[in-house]
Amino acid sequence: ASLKLPPVRVTAPGALAHLVSSDPADRAAHTYGKAFRDVVRALSGDLAAAPDLVAFPREERDVVDLLDWAAGSDVAVIPYGAGSSVVGGVEYRAGDHRGVLSLDLSGLDRVLETDRAGRSARIQAGALGPALEAQLRPHGLTLRHFPQSFEFSTLGGWLATRAGGHYATLHTHIDDLTAALRVVTPAGVSESLRLPGSGAGPSPDRLFLGSEGTLGIITEAWMRLQDRPVHKASASVVFDRFPGAVDAVRAIAQSGLHPANCRLLDPGEAALSGVAGDGRSVLVLGVESAHHPVDDRLAELVALARDHGGTTIDGSSGSDGSAVGAWRSAFLRMPYVRDGLARMSVISETFETACTWDRFPELYEAVRREVGAAARAATGAEALINCRFTHVYPDGPAPYFTVIAPGRRGSEVAQWDEIKAAAMRTLGEHRATVTHHHAVGRDHRPGYDRQRPEPFAEVLRAAKRTLDPAGILNPGVLFDSAA
Repeated sequence: ASLKLPPVRVTAPGALAHLVSSDPADRAAHTYGKAFRDVVRALSGDLAAAPDLVAFPREERDVVDLLDWAAGSDVAVIPYGAGSSVVGGVEYRAGDHRGVLSLDLSGLDRVLETDRAGRSARIQAGALGPALEAQLRPHGLTLRHFPQSFEFSTLGGWLATRAGGHYATLHTHIDDLTAALRVVTPAGVSESLRLPGSGAGPSPDRLFLGSEGTLGIITEAWMRLQDRPVHKASASVVFDRFPGAVDAVRAIAQSGLHPANCRLLDPGEAALSGVAGDGRSVLVLGVESAHHPVDDRLAELVALARDHGGTTIDGSSGSDGSAVGAWRSAFLRMPYVRDGLARMSVISETFETACTWDRFPELYEAVRREVGAAARAATGAEALINCRFTHVYPDGPAPYFTVIAPGRRGSEVAQWDEIKAAAMRTLGEHRATVTHHHAVGRDHRPGYDRQRPEPFAEVLRAAKRTLDPAGILNPGVLFDSAA
């Protein structure tokens, strides 16, 4: 069937024509991200938000030229890595520009330089996770950043959204692995100095990390790498009481042992993942090192868990235990299952947050109560609401909630929007962040507007006016350009 797309409103100049496509398939593929509401609209053929054009720059100079043209032609530019946003980060909604250009950075995908002595590499922003790791492997190095979207997301996307990755403790976000950034803005190119550390004023990298493409286009970065791990060990611990499991994780997070994996699944999540179906919670632990055996460290972690009522169900050195393997399989499989459920009008979506340890018990109960009530009101049925910890810190956890409910064909997006609004409201009422690692995008704007100090919002708007005076870069994410 032919794609029903809005007409193309703008044309790129001849000098840029070789970089730009108006092909319907390209436009459709760059319309949405991968949120539940995106999948449902795409399945129904709703492509009203499709960009007019899609650009495929091959080098940084192309990005500069495309931004110059867009700024002078009132064309909004939506940076696009691989389209895995689940918060409306790549969907144009502003409605007041002459046209919309999706800027696909997949052509900038190389590791440009490697510093083996400093365990660092200069990498282009369009490199997908697997391609990035494949280029580092011959050097015996790894970035070791594995978000759930690893196969379908890019370094630039991770940086622009402050993505969370493989490590459940210590180096939890891409920020921790970033040494320097190079960013193209309509006002010029910003390149920070690569240093092991610096106390020289506010960090320019911190301005662009998490800026979601609204202040500039990240084209490359110096990233801190690691030697590839050769020592690995894992274990699974079950708890009869979820509060006891939470206390165990807090003790582990404050122990200084820094496990790579420390995922706690509540009883519902443990059952959904196929890890345990008997009403118990499961803690999945993992440790790794490139240089030292890790069995003793794992034993210390397991001992802490046992001190809080845990019972080990499996554990092994150098491989996954059965429960660990089941969790990992479910973790990788869930996005595909979600897409299949959407075809059957089943609402299946997630939201995540972080809070202090003292606030978590009330937050957990409030989410189950308030989001459950919103789901009943929206769908007329009970929802499945599960929780797991994706990352943990000495001062608090990062809970990740999954909601599954029967939807009504044709109304799934509206139903989910009601449920999501209740979730965001509940997070705010309990002083939890609107997002730990999914980013703000457009979907989390209301919660971020409440969370962010207003003087800081003014600083962001001032930066926007300086770096993007025409207001073309990803309008509507993070903040509105005008006060």
